[in-house]
Amino acid sequence: MAQTETTDTTDTTDTPGSTDLKTALPAKPGGRGGVGPLLVRALRGNIRQYGMLVALALIVAVFQIWTDSILLQPLNVTNLIQQNSYILILAIGMMIVIIAGHIDLSVGSLAAFVGAAAAVMMVRHDVPWPLALAAALLIGAAAGAWQGFWIAYVGIPSFIVTLAGMLLFRGGTQIVLQGQSVAPFPKGFQEISSGFLPEVGPRTDYHNLTLLLGLAVLVVAVLQEVRGRRQAARYGLELLPLGFFLAKLGAVAAAVLVFTLLLASYHGFPIVLLILGVLLVAFGYLMRNSVLGRHTYAIGGNEAAAKLSGVKSKRVVFLAFVNMGVLAALAGMVFAARLNAGTPQAGINFELEAIAAAFIGGASASGGVGTVLGAIIGGLVLGVLNNGMSLVGIGTDYQQVIKGLVLLAAVGFDVYNKRKAGS
Repeated sequence: MAQTETTDTTDTTDTPGSTDLKTALPAKPGGRGGVGPLLVRALRGNIRQYGMLVALALIVAVFQIWTDSILLQPLNVTNLIQQNSYILILAIGMMIVIIAGHIDLSVGSLAAFVGAAAAVMMVRHDVPWPLALAAALLIGAAAGAWQGFWIAYVGIPSFIVTLAGMLLFRGGTQIVLQGQSVAPFPKGFQEISSGFLPEVGPRTDYHNLTLLLGLAVLVVAVLQEVRGRRQAARYGLELLPLGFFLAKLGAVAAAVLVFTLLLASYHGFPIVLLILGVLLVAFGYLMRNSVLGRHTYAIGGNEAAAKLSGVKSKRVVFLAFVNMGVLAALAGMVFAARLNAGTPQAGINFELEAIAAAFIGGASASGGVGTVLGAIIGGLVLGVLNNGMSLVGIGTDYQQVIKGLVLLAAVGFDVYNKRKAGS
């Protein structure tokens, strides 16, 4: 059967006020064989998630030292978010497609095609940018539905269908733009990628709204962890040792606070980061708590068994590709807004970056495994590598070699652990 996420057992019916810290943090963790073996089992069960977080932290530390502290300068952190936002958006959709047991090679070309269509609407036909954005998302949904139909209902392999889509949408981009860039865009549209949330309250050395948002994220993250632990205790599941759990909370709090202060000391909270946050929360909840999410894991893990259990696998696969089309369109809008132009060269290699982010973040080539948060972590690993290597002057040729080795190492590590667990 499908593998499901085990790191978050949050009961969404609880309210923050209902959390009892004594219940949430029992003095004696359950489980067999004492604290040591319990910790080993917990780490082994989440080794890809923890491993990628540790790898990301190490990569950040190495480049922070190597670049003489330039990497974590507020300006560079903001640029890092804005430069990689479209890949992170694509990685979310790609992770869901891979969990369902498929692949999508067309997302880069589709992002370029949708960006080109929106550019022509706004620049040549004076369509208001909100309408152009809505039309672009509908185009993405239609493209995803087109591909999803052939994959889910006709039965053509997703590799073939999306390879055809990659060629189709790349050619469509050239036709729509007639081989030329189309620019500039309205200011409001550009703000999607380069804008920041407005300031509130009196002006200080830090962006007040960003500080408030960071505090809210910190509180929610801690409550989620505490409530998840309480729920695990309620159902008799094994708990992490209290010391390790508190250390985990401290690390999360420190990361959120540092990130918040870095953003607040520059221009504040990027609008595109807000978009990413909404997508992360929405799709994280969808995959963890909804019937559709559980069915997606089920058909990726064992489609035959899922069908016998009553899962409508064709519908689930179809919706996964519709969703991928919408997210590809959104990524195309973000990229076009950042460039302030629709160009024939847009979207090149986007699909490779998104697929790499998903696999680095914990996806399995056989399907049924992965998390939305993992896709974000994988995308950040690639983004920090790109940014750090550029800052120290490593050429793009060597950058490609290094990223390829990182991808191979991540997947090889996963295969090794699966074989070890099965032996």
